[in-house]
Amino acid sequence: MPVIALTQGMGSLAQDVAEKLAADLGLQNLEHEVAARVADKMHVSKSLINRLRSGKAGLIEGLRADKEAMAIYTAEEVLDAAARGNVVIRGWGATQLLRAVPHVPCIRIMRPLEQRVDWLMKKLDTDDRDLARAEIQRSDQANAARMHDQFGVNWGDPVLFDMVLNTERLSVESCVEQIKNLLKRPEFAETQSSKTLLQCMALSTRIRVALSNHADTHAVDIATECVDGNVTLRGIVADDAEKAAAVRVVQGVTGVKSVDNQLRAFTDARHFPTNRR
Repeated sequence: MPVIALTQGMGSLAQDVAEKLAADLGLQNLEHEVAARVADKMHVSKSLINRLRSGKAGLIEGLRADKEAMAIYTAEEVLDAAARGNVVIRGWGATQLLRAVPHVPCIRIMRPLEQRVDWLMKKLDTDDRDLARAEIQRSDQANAARMHDQFGVNWGDPVLFDMVLNTERLSVESCVEQIKNLLKRPEFAETQSSKTLLQCMALSTRIRVALSNHADTHAVDIATECVDGNVTLRGIVADDAEKAAAVRVVQGVTGVKSVDNQLRAFTDARHFPTNRR
């Protein structure tokens, strides 16, 4: 059940690589669906999600946007899709969200700036090279800022990836063949432990979403550990009522089999900090 994470850079031909890879291997190609699902969960338009991610949102839109919620919902979509398997995930921070999973290759598709400018000029049917260059640079800056803010990494750092492919020198077909060969290597064979790790990561994210969505637990900062659906909760909450609410919420999350409640409550909620994040 292969899972492949690709970067998303405008004009790099990552979309072409993802589409051919998915077609050749019979995989789902996940990219556009994420925006619609995240938008639905946040009760905003899909176009707003796309503007926020591309750096095109206006100042007021950016200030009003709940970027933390967007990051949580995005992680939920990516990890749930990866846990189901048989998918190519392009963009959405997938290479960072899935980097800890041994059987998931994380791959960057790149191309020199001027070739990407040529690509965009053709797409836009324009001869305004400066316009196309500015659009690509703005997109790159938005991607880099989001990756730094969410994961604390430099988006262009090659050590973040298992393979970097340059479509200036490699055709889309050659890139696809290189990725197929990588999937055959023993380092990327799915094992029970790597599958369990991915399932636990997905479950932990669903728990985080559930806690953040519930009125009685949305401000609670709880650490979760899970093994085969058995979840341990650790952290400090305001009082016994909040502790009980957190357990009820987690028990209702799909995939949770049992809850080991290690939460600690302040005896006097008045001493609990107002801002618990």
